[in-house]
Amino acid sequence: MGVANSRDYRPTITVVLKRRNEPLKKDKPKWKSDYPMTEGQLRSKRDEFWDTAPAFDGRKEIWDALKAAAIATDCNDHELAQAIVDGASITLPHGSLMECYDELGNRYQLPAYCLAPPVNLVSECNDHNVSEHAEPQEKKEKEFQLKVRLSTGKDLRISATMADSIRQLKKQLQIQEDINTTNQRWFFSGKLLTDKTRLQDTKIQKDFVIQVIVNQPIVPN
Repeated sequence: MGVANSRDYRPTITVVLKRRNEPLKKDKPKWKSDYPMTEGQLRSKRDEFWDTAPAFDGRKEIWDALKAAAIATDCNDHELAQAIVDGASITLPHGSLMECYDELGNRYQLPAYCLAPPVNLVSECNDHNVSEHAEPQEKKEKEFQLKVRLSTGKDLRISATMADSIRQLKKQLQIQEDINTTNQRWFFSGKLLTDKTRLQDTKIQKDFVIQVIVNQPIVPN
């Protein structure tokens, strides 16, 4: 009986597999966005990833180190990126931050957009021109009625496409309701939408409602 019990209390042996570790490669990943992306949209996409990354598997301090290394990589400071990786004891089996491990064996994966801009990145000044030329054709195919709820209690609809920016929609609201664009603040899911934000960046669906806070101008006595 005593011998049988002894088999139930065997010590647990943890085996740590040693992975191959390659130096960080200087070559950046090449990728193409589903749509021409501006620098502002790329920053928003990256911020969204890093804000949620610590909620993934792994350790926060490693995520912080990976973020610093990714920023250094994007700025072409390869030596700094390598020093950050080495200092945090991060292993790169393929020499890329897109797949790496900490010293405890936890796996981390960074999307390509955190390490390099897309090949179809457009500048902010070109973005306005691109939207002007693309808008007529896009509206014919994908135009829908966006639901808007004003802080005054009025509900209305505005013709829009997913490629429209908040700036464009503010101008439509100004024409439709005579509300100056400077007196409009647009919110979705509790988040303030900037003028450069496009509807396709907000993940809004056609049946959702955008809240618009109307700041009434002060009339002097």
